Amino acid sequence: MMQQQQRPTNSRNQITLRGSTKIIVEFFEYCINSLLFQRGLYAPEYFKMTKKYGLNMLVTNNPEVKGHMREILKQVEAWLMACKVEKLILAIKSKETMTVLERWQFDIHNTKDQSSHTTSTTTTTSTDPFSRPLAGQVSSTATTASSPSKPKTEKTEKEIQTEIQAILRQITASVSFLPMLDEKCTWTILCQTEKDAEVPATWSDADPHLVHNAEQVKLRSFSTNLHKIDALVAYRLHDDI
Repeated sequence: MMQQQQRPTNSRNQITLRGSTKIIVEFFEYCINSLLFQRGLYAPEYFKMTKKYGLNMLVTNNPEVKGHMREILKQVEAWLMACKVEKLILAIKSKETMTVLERWQFDIHNTKDQSSHTTSTTTTTSTDPFSRPLAGQVSSTATTASSPSKPKTEKTEKEIQTEIQAILRQITASVSFLPMLDEKCTWTILCQTEKDAEVPATWSDADPHLVHNAEQVKLRSFSTNLHKIDALVAYRLHDDI
């Protein structure tokens, strides 16, 4: 009987751009769903429980919200594949005054390409299917090149999932220090993209949706072998008039 030589297996499989993009888009999907539930944007009956990242996660079961979120994340995926998106922001606003009450910011760093970036522009779309889309002004910011980093050991998918689990746990725990949203609210997704990014007609230019006199809390981060995601929440205190 002939013996077959077994090739050594590498537990640290190289993650491709498409694979890294899939991980990030999936994170955004579960993270946004979690925030919509935790911050009471919709009633509990709008959500169902599912298992993900070793956690019990709540995702919307409303067809309109699901469809709208799917379209947004589809565009985010396209920008990630083209390396044209720098930030994703979830802004929670008062439905009556449209004042921004909370701003969840996720900075997207392309760790493979540390070349200089040009001026970027912020685009937005209304992500609440029950309210009208918002139009705004172009907001531009200049970014500088990061210092070249030393080569790092390839991460396993399990290590990445563990980091994502930690940040989702922290987001859930943040409810303990965030002010109560005791008024009807709406929400909007913003993306800061490269200047030359292709922007579909369903997205419109907008202001950065900053929180006035905000308190800020830096959250955990996670990284694949190609991207790093840093998280930050800014919120408005009740006594901020």
